[in-house]
Amino acid sequence: MSAPARPTSFRDALYEAPGPRTRRLMVAGTVVTGILVIIGIGLVIRQFYVTGQLAPRYWTFLAQPTTWRYLLQGFRGTVSVALTAGVLSLLLGLVLMLGRTSGIRPLSALCRVVTDFFRGVPSLLLIYFFFLAVPQYGIRLSSFWMITLPVTLAASGVLAEVLRAGVNAVPRGQVEAALSLGMRRGRIMFKIVLPQAVRFVIPSLISQLVVVVKDTTVAYVVSYPDLMQNARVLITNYDALVSMYFTVAIVYILLNYAINKLSGFVAERMGVKIIR
Repeated sequence: MSAPARPTSFRDALYEAPGPRTRRLMVAGTVVTGILVIIGIGLVIRQFYVTGQLAPRYWTFLAQPTTWRYLLQGFRGTVSVALTAGVLSLLLGLVLMLGRTSGIRPLSALCRVVTDFFRGVPSLLLIYFFFLAVPQYGIRLSSFWMITLPVTLAASGVLAEVLRAGVNAVPRGQVEAALSLGMRRGRIMFKIVLPQAVRFVIPSLISQLVVVVKDTTVAYVVSYPDLMQNARVLITNYDALVSMYFTVAIVYILLNYAINKLSGFVAERMGVKIIR
């Protein structure tokens, strides 16, 4: 009895397995690229040394508890904005998706225009709108909402399309079977289609939080005390641009790495296959 065939992934369908010569070229290219990267890092470090950026006075303040306490306050601000914007954008994206797939042409057209608008407009432009234009109409918002609302709107357009892709991935036969049993379309959407759609796209939904976290880095525009804003204050106080930005970059990398690992963990728990 022959062994069962290995399931074919999208990667198998799109790319052929490399031959011996291609594998040798890949190894050689990887080695050369690695050497060039090491040389580049060495040159950067040398330049930092020549310009005095590696002097102890630019790094010793990182050993002070007050520095990390201040950065932790900014980190909490970043997480608060990211989580709030993530939840609100998911809800708004769900509303836009439901409107676009409702079958009501005027509502569907309106939701499509709104979705495309939020997908196409940079979040920074939306932030400037809430910061400069909205107060002229007598609407006063705190710095928290002046950064959270624009990030929410920008992410909602993307999440609406992600959810719509998940809905379209649900076999049409299930909807037709439910209709034949007399179920209403609204009940079919929330009881049959939407649970499966969310399961299909849950990794993408969580990964979108990475984009939301990145969008919060422009909170300095509205003077919201997030991680980047607090880092800028420390840079001004200690004149330590390189060391501070390097530290903040590591924090953001670790945070986004944790979000990506969470996405993979949730996907595995839900039985969703991720192509690596």
